[in-house]
Amino acid sequence: MTIIDLSGAGNTAGTPAGAAVTGSPNLRGYLAEPAGPGPFPAVVMIHEAFGLNDMSRRQADRLAAAGYLTLAVDLFSDGGPRRCLVSTMRSLLSGTGKAFTDLARAQAWLENSGRTNGKVGVIGFCMGGGFALLLANKGFDAAAVNYGRLPNNLEEALQGACPVVGNFGKADRTLPGAAAKLEAALEHLGVEHDIKEFDGAGHAFMNDGEEGPRLLRPLFRVMGIKPDPEAAVEAWQRIEDHFAKHLKD
Repeated sequence: MTIIDLSGAGNTAGTPAGAAVTGSPNLRGYLAEPAGPGPFPAVVMIHEAFGLNDMSRRQADRLAAAGYLTLAVDLFSDGGPRRCLVSTMRSLLSGTGKAFTDLARAQAWLENSGRTNGKVGVIGFCMGGGFALLLANKGFDAAAVNYGRLPNNLEEALQGACPVVGNFGKADRTLPGAAAKLEAALEHLGVEHDIKEFDGAGHAFMNDGEEGPRLLRPLFRVMGIKPDPEAAVEAWQRIEDHFAKHLKD
């Protein structure tokens, strides 16, 4: 697998009209490559709030093993989570800013790589799930939203969205009712979708291990932020089925 320099990739796709193009000067990504010569369906992957770490890379490797050229973007390239998390979350809440420019660069890199079949999807987890939802109408062919925050202007943000698969946990105290709200909005807009809320699963249930500072992990467990291996198996299968339908030839 390869670390990719994205600082010189396409810089305006998906950037709102009139917005300044101010992406990360040192933008990097982790490229997970399927076996074989290609071309491949491609996926932009967006990490959780803890950054592009070993768990995120394993998620990218999993998608590559399923046949997808997967580019996991490091939204914290210019200083790590401590320096970049707040500004990245502000970008998510506003729907504009550097993070969206960075993600557009990753999308452009894949589109211009000469290695894709012309289809590109987007997937995100936690914070990344919120970004994936907002990118569903930015030229992608399919989106996978995993326990991502919903924008306040949900239907406006989803106008013209590509097909969406969503996985949420019913025991997730951080996103009460999010699955039902997302499904209702997509249904009203006529967007193809498959949204599921897993009984007993909490936030970050698709992770293959506990995340975050060790001192905070007991609190995370109380909040329902923990792996659920059984639910994760079904969630991953739903994603692979969704991407196979919309991204593979």
